[in-house]
Amino acid sequence: MTEGNTPYRPIGVFDSGVGGLTVCRKIAATLPAESIVYLGDTARVPYGSKSAATVIRYAQACADLLVTHNIKLLVVACNTATAFALETLRQNLSIPVLGVIDPGARAACSVTTSGRIGVIGTRGVINSNIYTKTIQKIRPDTCVHSVACPLFVPFAEEGWTEGSIIHQVAQTYLTKLIKKDIDTLVLGCTHYPLLRNPIAAVAGNSVRLVDSAEETARAVVRTMEKENLLIRDNVQGTHRFLVSDGPEGFSQTGIQFFGQALSAVEWVDVCPK
Repeated sequence: MTEGNTPYRPIGVFDSGVGGLTVCRKIAATLPAESIVYLGDTARVPYGSKSAATVIRYAQACADLLVTHNIKLLVVACNTATAFALETLRQNLSIPVLGVIDPGARAACSVTTSGRIGVIGTRGVINSNIYTKTIQKIRPDTCVHSVACPLFVPFAEEGWTEGSIIHQVAQTYLTKLIKKDIDTLVLGCTHYPLLRNPIAAVAGNSVRLVDSAEETARAVVRTMEKENLLIRDNVQGTHRFLVSDGPEGFSQTGIQFFGQALSAVEWVDVCPK
């Protein structure tokens, strides 16, 4: 079969930068036969400080570009873009579109025993209240506490994922949540899985961490099974990486997010015409 046949078309994944590579990494590990085209909109990162209208416009441009690569499913691997643009993309595209918020929210609801759930994320995502709304829509009996952790992103991108400094930063951010007696903590940013160890150390053994990237990969599998999009053959998928700015820097930083060296990173123009 050729790639033009539905199951052999690639999965499209986009994010404002490198963070979405943690989602891409989980999808690649879970579905090794699938090919992936990843787009990092690095020319316009971060999305978190932009208005909802601007994020929707950027997200639509990224989606439109990935559609030209004949993708069979789109993953919005950006919490901000998921919060503001997911429904618009679903209305405008004829392929399945998944975000990273609902999978994490559903996992949190399924694992909590006390109903006291913590969420950490960027200021934009936390201020949008999207996780609280989603979690309480699924389980109205839950009590959700959220904290923005803006310094986690630059620490992750600099590779400062261990040590006393990041431990102190995590302690400063998470103390408020720990005092709320949460038993579940959602990592509501795609950068945060890189900081799992210091976050877990501060949160303690009684708090279950929910990795939205991991849960999104599971949601991708479920959707592709339902839509009959899975490749059933024993083949090895390929991974293609596109960026709207700075391929060299993306290649260097992206290694720690994807877990291995990236194949050639290509520059593309995603600015709407």
